[in-house]
Amino acid sequence: MSESWDDMAEGWDDNQAVIAYSENTVRSLTDVVKIKGLTILDFGCGTGLLTEKLSLDAAFITAIDPASKMIGVLDAKALPNVNTVAGVVDEALVRECRQAGKRFDLIVASSSLAFVPDYPETIALLAMLLADKGLLVQWDWEKSESSGAGFMPTEIEEAYTHAGLNLVSTSHPFSMGDMRVLMAVGQRID
Repeated sequence: MSESWDDMAEGWDDNQAVIAYSENTVRSLTDVVKIKGLTILDFGCGTGLLTEKLSLDAAFITAIDPASKMIGVLDAKALPNVNTVAGVVDEALVRECRQAGKRFDLIVASSSLAFVPDYPETIALLAMLLADKGLLVQWDWEKSESSGAGFMPTEIEEAYTHAGLNLVSTSHPFSMGDMRVLMAVGQRID
């Protein structure tokens, strides 16, 4: 990719494909989870299209993304129950949250986990941020066995199991053109 995520921040919310992906993500999420009153972490939130929709019913959302300009676009929306973090989920953040007694009922990761340097490690870190019976829901492109960006269901299952999550389901809630989106739901059971 020649452009950084910061370079794409301006105009991201006007991209029709991004808008459609976000709308499909919300629809597929609300088919499996009741958002009302939940404390949510939006991992890789970008400009907050998903955050904005979830904030209508969530108790509180922490939205995190490494692209500070994407976070700046979200900050400008001034959502009262949203706290933004320009950064990454790492051991220090997990330790800080746990020391503060902060756990999330729901963690969402919409088209973001395929971009992390170590997927299984990131899933393990996110699992540590979940409350008991909390859910981790991700959407990414489904990768074919030969190549492509995204994940195969077996990769997700291995990472979730290794992180101590019960894989509740994998599904294909929507497609964008000829690319299928793989949705995975994992639950923390202490």
